[in-house]
Amino acid sequence: MWDYTDKVLELFYNPQHQGAIEDKDEAGIKVAVGDVGSIACGDALRLHLKVEENTEKILEARFQTFGCTSAIASSEALVELIKGKTLDEALKVTNKEIANYLGGLPEAKMHCSVMGQEALEAAIYNYRGIPLDIHEDDDEGAIICTCFGISDVKIRRVILENNLTTAEEVTNYVKAGGGCGSCLANIDDIIVSVQKEKASATTVSNSLSKTNGKSAVKPLTPVQKIALIQRVLDEEVRPVLIADGGDVELFDVEGDHVKVILQGACGSCSSSTATLKIAIESRLRDRVSKDLVVEAV
Repeated sequence: MWDYTDKVLELFYNPQHQGAIEDKDEAGIKVAVGDVGSIACGDALRLHLKVEENTEKILEARFQTFGCTSAIASSEALVELIKGKTLDEALKVTNKEIANYLGGLPEAKMHCSVMGQEALEAAIYNYRGIPLDIHEDDDEGAIICTCFGISDVKIRRVILENNLTTAEEVTNYVKAGGGCGSCLANIDDIIVSVQKEKASATTVSNSLSKTNGKSAVKPLTPVQKIALIQRVLDEEVRPVLIADGGDVELFDVEGDHVKVILQGACGSCSSSTATLKIAIESRLRDRVSKDLVVEAV
């Protein structure tokens, strides 16, 4: 018997937002649907969003979930967290917030909160007409868990977003390794790889901010600077932009001038300047050098 919180049981026994939203072709209103999981794998979630087009505000949200107590409660929690928000605001909702709203979930059921986050992303990207593989990139990764069809890209993503350190935790969050178990060694390798990358980035970042009380630490070489910029973009900037329908590619580095190519929604967005300065330049200045200037090409 799982040790569920009172909130989980309340939302499971008395869900208020189950069902579908009928698309009545109302002026200024658009309905979008996001699907994740599969009944064959044990859990499936279809999320329906009713959106006011001129404001992109979520007027209504409903779900159809096949799964356990945690899956249904997580779906209900997701809807309660996003209703009334704009799509951009909703995209910031994480699986951690879903679990926290429920007062916590058993570790083995954390994948239910992840499923809710992914269904939300799928619905919003369908609304915006963006193919799902652009923001997920799972199709470009190698399948690690054949039992559940989980790629290395997805495993890396959940490790980074939730600071996971063991294969058991990865299984709890995305089910990878929960079938035949033959992929557990590969999952361990991915964890080690992510930890080494994070440790390397931390070491370089610390070397930039520390002094010995008399003189500054030796500056990065051009090659080290480019490598660190690329790492920060890949690990800290791109996941945020991708979750919002955009992306960024490093084009060139000339001294302290970083040239990037904005892609997807970022390339055509009216707030692309803010993206450059807030999402990219400020992060690079914090992690690499306060003198960096980022510009789009």
